[in-house]
Amino acid sequence: MSQKIFRSARSEMLLLLLLVVLFSFMGFLVPSANAIWLTLPSSGTKCVSEEIQTNVVVLADYYVIDDSVDNHQHIPTISVRVTSPYGNNLHHTENVTHGQFAFTTTETGNYLACFWVDGNPREGSSLSVSLDWRTGIAARDWESVAKKEKIEGVELELRKLEGAVQAIHENLLYLKTREAEMREVSERTNARVAWFSIMSLGVCIVVSSLQLWHLTRYFQKKKLI
Repeated sequence: MSQKIFRSARSEMLLLLLLVVLFSFMGFLVPSANAIWLTLPSSGTKCVSEEIQTNVVVLADYYVIDDSVDNHQHIPTISVRVTSPYGNNLHHTENVTHGQFAFTTTETGNYLACFWVDGNPREGSSLSVSLDWRTGIAARDWESVAKKEKIEGVELELRKLEGAVQAIHENLLYLKTREAEMREVSERTNARVAWFSIMSLGVCIVVSSLQLWHLTRYFQKKKLI
């Protein structure tokens, strides 16, 4: 009985070690969710963008950090606008110091998040925004999934691994589609350049022939030849 327990524990440790290695390897393939800091100018807009394909969940949290204020001063507010590749507004709010936006993409392309300071900020102030932008598997609430489906431990890690593999597969298919589209555009461009070169050469030959004919007639009229 003790040998079976020892073998089971050993198998579970090997599986966990394998999962750690696989997750370390997939960290190079699947984008991780890291917070970025944006320093907002006193006037103007600061934007960040990310190219995302369709049917991807996007979740982001943001909050204002002002190093120039203390506990007795008012933190400046900002305005936020998130737009899709075709210019549709996905999130827009004003006069806030923190917030969150979430949506599922319906268009493929660059999604843009823009931030700017409301009102007239103080000169010399340092206003920054912390943005935690998560997409795909990184935006999924695994705690809710574990509670809903009553899974934990190795099974939960396997579910995360399955999601990571699916995300990698979808990214590879997306890259393959983009590569085919770019190759098609390149072939069309090369064909048009070739036709343009042939037409340019034909026009040059015709113009040269006309010039030669005109000069020949001119010299004949002047009885120079």
